[in-house]
Amino acid sequence: MEKATFGAGCFWGVEAAFRRVPGVVSTAVGYMGGAFEKPTYHDVCTGTTGHAEVVQIEYDPSKVSYDNLLNIFWAIHDPTSLNRQGPDLGAQYRSAIFFHDAEQRAAALASKRKLELSRQHQQPIVTEIVPAATFYRAEEYHQQYLEKQARSRCTI
Repeated sequence: MEKATFGAGCFWGVEAAFRRVPGVVSTAVGYMGGAFEKPTYHDVCTGTTGHAEVVQIEYDPSKVSYDNLLNIFWAIHDPTSLNRQGPDLGAQYRSAIFFHDAEQRAAALASKRKLELSRQHQQPIVTEIVPAATFYRAEEYHQQYLEKQARSRCTI
């Protein structure tokens, strides 16, 4: 199994999108990329910790490739929106790929460049591509939140 970690706005909808992918073994929502140890949802929402809301994915690379996960990542959010997705505003909602090794870094950079060259977006892509840091699992009530609420997706 391998790990992938993405920030694409509110982690509830991002997690729900990846949970439906064949080959994804598990998902967990949490926080990454900040300077504050063991942040809570309340801490992250203050905008002072530097963390992004993320989904950490465990996947079977024989069933789904990292490139396929990247394609899903690009498709489920607006990578041109700085620190905002839909009504959610703040650096914790930034677009970010947290790579776990050199291969993931290269794949993420290549996929971003391919998207830029496609001219699919009129605005520049602002997605960060940075090394994975400590993953802080979010509170249990956030895990699989949409499933617990019997909702298939977030509504904007």
